[in-house]
This record gives sequence, structure tokens and C-alpha cells, in this order.
Amino acid sequence: MLRGVARDLRRLSSSAGLTSFFKGVFPIMATPFKADESLDIDGFKKSIAFMAAAGAQGVTITGVLGESNRMIDREREELIAAAVEKAAACTPPDGARFRVCVGTSHTGTAATVALSQVAQRLGADAVMVTPAKEPTPATDEALVALYARVADGCPGLPIVLQDHPASTQVHMSVPLLARIVQQVPTVTCIKLESLPTPARIAALRALWAKDPPPAECTILTGLGALYGGFDMEQGTDGFMTGFAFPEILQAMNARAQAGDMAGAHALYARYLPLMVFEQQPGVAVRKELYRLRGLLGSGHVRHPGGNLSPALKTALAQQLARSLPGVDVTKPLP
Repeated sequence: MLRGVARDLRRLSSSAGLTSFFKGVFPIMATPFKADESLDIDGFKKSIAFMAAAGAQGVTITGVLGESNRMIDREREELIAAAVEKAAACTPPDGARFRVCVGTSHTGTAATVALSQVAQRLGADAVMVTPAKEPTPATDEALVALYARVADGCPGLPIVLQDHPASTQVHMSVPLLARIVQQVPTVTCIKLESLPTPARIAALRALWAKDPPPAECTILTGLGALYGGFDMEQGTDGFMTGFAFPEILQAMNARAQAGDMAGAHALYARYLPLMVFEQQPGVAVRKELYRLRGLLGSGHVRHPGGNLSPALKTALAQQLARSLPGVDVTKPLP
């Protein structure tokens, strides 16, 4: 049955000439909570509008940074509906449609399919799916089936394959990534976060050069852009990560796409200390940066997540002043 589904999807994608819109910068959005831990929908919408004004091509919501594991289904649906509504009203500087990708990963395949169907019904442009850890490692066939079943349950909906073994303990080989893209053509993007990322990107590009995918599939850098400079050298198409300054990532990617790797690396080196500071475990640092950018009234992390200590808040403010001296960070960077 799986082979039949994949064959049908391949035929449909080839006839439709599917291309990937996952090029550029897609911030992973933090979910704002008020002090009483209720959703701050106004802050969420404000954050989305800001990312569009800052030049991002879209956003990804309800991912790990979005504390999706601390929300109930009703809250997830409220966030998706709010994001889709706000994105429709946004006009990025490039004039393109602003996209919404929804994280729908779950420990069960049926639940992942159901969550993806909800996202599609509510108007999401794509879903992001990452495998879950099993007591015994899942076979390659089971991992292919995960994506095939999501594709079968959500016809025509683009899928982002998130490869992040640090959080999932699921290690997918490069040939397996290529196989999934071959057999499930609605997988139109890989968020490649498995180390060493430059080597794995190069290996995947080499496989695709020999056996091109049936539909366009792009590669986006994650991991807070920590290895972004080295990933760009291997031919990435942009970023999908929670770094709170998408303007910087946009500028890096624009230079890389234009062949100006020296310029891309100069930006990377300039802002790397801020990226490193922001990449500390948890989501509190990024939520505090959102607050400092004027997007959130509170950087509160839902219990049992930890919030920032006064000392860490001071250290973050000092690093921000070093990285962006005299800059009003409440406005998109020029």
C-alpha cells in the first residue's frame, strides 16, 4: 500500500511541477504566555507581523520553541487560526505571500496525521514533521511510512522533514533522507539539524546530483544558525530557526545566494556571539529577546520550563549592546 501511495504522489507532483516555497528565512515562533500562563494571542499576532516586516518569507509555529508539548489541542488550533489570519494580512517587503508552517509532530503516526489535517483545514501552508523516539529504533521503512501517511492524509500539503536527532534521538542516514524525498514528493523541504551539518548537506546534494528528486526540495539551516556560515557554503536555501533577528539571517542568505560568501561570513562572524548566547538550553533567552524587541509583554515560559534569572537577563542585555550598539531593536533592522 505504501508503494502505491508514494507512486501516486510522485505522479501527481511531476504532473503539477511542484516547486518548494521554502527559500529564505522562516523564523520558528515562540508562543507568548501571560503571567497566568494563558495564551497571549495579541502578542503572537504582533510577532508574526513583525517577522513579515523584517523580511521573513514565513513563520513556523507550534514547534519545540513554541512549547507545543505544553499546550492542549484547543490552544494549538487557536494559534494556527490566529497565525493564518495574521499572515493573510501581511505583505513582506518582497511582495510575496507570507507562509505559515505548523509543527505537527507526535509520538504516534495517526496523531501526527490528524494534527496535520487540522492544520490543513485551518489554512496552514505546510506542516513540519519529525520522527519520535521509540524503545527500539524505528526501521527505515517505518520512517518512510510516517511521511507517506502524512502525505496521504493531507493531499497536496507541503511537508518539512525536520532532522533533529538531538531532541528526538532518531538518527536518519543521508540515503534515508534522499529516499523519503524520492518516495514522498510533498516533502519539499528538509530542516537539516543533524551534525555535522555541512558534511551531511554536501552528501545529500551529491546524492541529488546523481538522482534528482521528483519534485523540488530545499534545505534550510536550523540549530539557531550556529553553523550557518558553514552550511551556506554547501548550498543551503535559507534558514528555519528561532534566532530572534531574522533580518540578520536574511542578509546572510542574500549574500550567499548572490555568491558573496565573504560577505555572508562577515555577517556570521559579527553576530555569532549573540547566536551562541541565544542557543542556551530552553526557550527563555529567545522569549526575553522577543520581549526586548517589543513583541511580547512577558517572556514567561510555561511551567515546568525555567525562566531567566536576573543575572542572565543582565548578561543578555550586555551582549545585545555589544552586538547591536545604539540600535533600536524594537524596529526591523535596516
